[in-house]
Amino acid sequence: MSSTEAQRAAAPAPGGEPAEQSGGLSKKGLSAGSVGLIGAIVIGISCIAPAYTFTAAIGPTASAVGLQVPAIILVGFIPMLLVAFGYRELNRSMPDSGTSFTWATRAFGPWIGWLGGWGLIAATILVLSNLAGVAVDFLYLLLAQITGNAGIADLTSNPLINVATCLAFMAAATAISYRDMQTTQRVQYLLVGFQIAVLVVFAVAALRHVADGSAFDATPIALEWFNPFAVDSFSAVAAGLSLSIFIFWGWDVTLTMNEETKGSASTPGKAATLTVLIIVGLYLLLSVALIAFAGVGTGEYGLGNEEIQENVFFHLSHLVLGPFAWLVSLAVLSSSAASLQSTFVSPARTLLAMGHYGAISPKFARISPRFFTPGYATIVSAVVASAFYAVMRFVSENVLWDTITALGMMICLYYGITAFASVWYFRRTFTASVRNFVFQLLCPGIGGIILMILFFTTIIDSMDPAYGSGSHLFGLGLVFVLGMAVLGIGVVIMVVQYVRRPAFFRGETLTTAAEER
Repeated sequence: MSSTEAQRAAAPAPGGEPAEQSGGLSKKGLSAGSVGLIGAIVIGISCIAPAYTFTAAIGPTASAVGLQVPAIILVGFIPMLLVAFGYRELNRSMPDSGTSFTWATRAFGPWIGWLGGWGLIAATILVLSNLAGVAVDFLYLLLAQITGNAGIADLTSNPLINVATCLAFMAAATAISYRDMQTTQRVQYLLVGFQIAVLVVFAVAALRHVADGSAFDATPIALEWFNPFAVDSFSAVAAGLSLSIFIFWGWDVTLTMNEETKGSASTPGKAATLTVLIIVGLYLLLSVALIAFAGVGTGEYGLGNEEIQENVFFHLSHLVLGPFAWLVSLAVLSSSAASLQSTFVSPARTLLAMGHYGAISPKFARISPRFFTPGYATIVSAVVASAFYAVMRFVSENVLWDTITALGMMICLYYGITAFASVWYFRRTFTASVRNFVFQLLCPGIGGIILMILFFTTIIDSMDPAYGSGSHLFGLGLVFVLGMAVLGIGVVIMVVQYVRRPAFFRGETLTTAAEER
């Protein structure tokens, strides 16, 4: 019997639970048991892209809150952890690659479930273009550092070269994502391992400079940096919560792989929680090291200097690592490239689930017969993201980056919907024990409330024409217009699907928990 035949023989009957055994197939045809706990954590860290996200976030945060950056990281970490607990409970009850889409449908019905799925798909597909663009920037920056030719870094400003390189990155990431999860894991072990190693070495080297007196602006480390109550304004706390959306987003990829994970009911939830904990630990180490080394002032290399805030690691790398400064650029390049590849996992598997349950075209339910991955959905995700980047890069860079900024709304939306899905789905069981009360109601409920407040706050703030790039349309900020446009497109597509595929919206292909009772 061939390996393909063995896998098909091990597959459960349609509608059954995802297969737990290694080598079997889940009910959607994915290769079950191909991802372990460590692999899931590595892919989760990769999707977050800590090297890229933190180098862009630390400077603006230091300008807003000064020495309290570690406290703000802790504040921002809270809603992510609370929501992760809700995800874990939902996955324990019904492991499904559709995650937000499937769980919200089971809790609230097809309409809200469809919108939850759209929020995830819109955020992840469009952010793929951003990650590819970042990879392009750091590729040419790295080449400029290695060759000593500063002009090479300017190549990224040439639209033709930029788009061509971006499409090459996208094609490579698509090819890896199309293949089996073992290939994805091997690539991620290498890229994530290197990225984290460089970040830790960077932090240790910065602290060594502080200890021997060779730091740029040595600042004594104090416990007060970790005290959230020392932040002197609510707006700064709100900024910290908004920051969490940027620097922590991506951990939920561990859940979208649940049908391919060993122990699908428990391992993905553990991976999500551990991913968030590892990332917050890494961010705290880096923030302490950077503040102690450079301070938060506006001097040449101070974290409050706006001229270095776009890429703090790069500007400080030669002071911290000397002749090995190029390793930092390579780490950020690895970070964006790794995240580009791993981010494909979420939209592809959500589209697979939506196609499987008849919420969109059944073409999206197609599985690669060779690799047992959602091949059609992966390719569509890549084409849409590539086309979006190519068109927007030529039309307007402001529109491109404002669209990325607007995706924060999508993230808050689908995270919030999923958190509330936990509360509602488990409403009859969370009184059964203290554990159920804490993890099925209290944690996701508080996390969901925080995220929905951020969702509506962002909508209101983004109406300001000065928000984001400062571009505006009809007197409204472009970020607001684009965010509403993305939501509006989702609603239009949903209505079209309702007309073409009413069975899903009648609850015939994916029932709510209430209907089962």
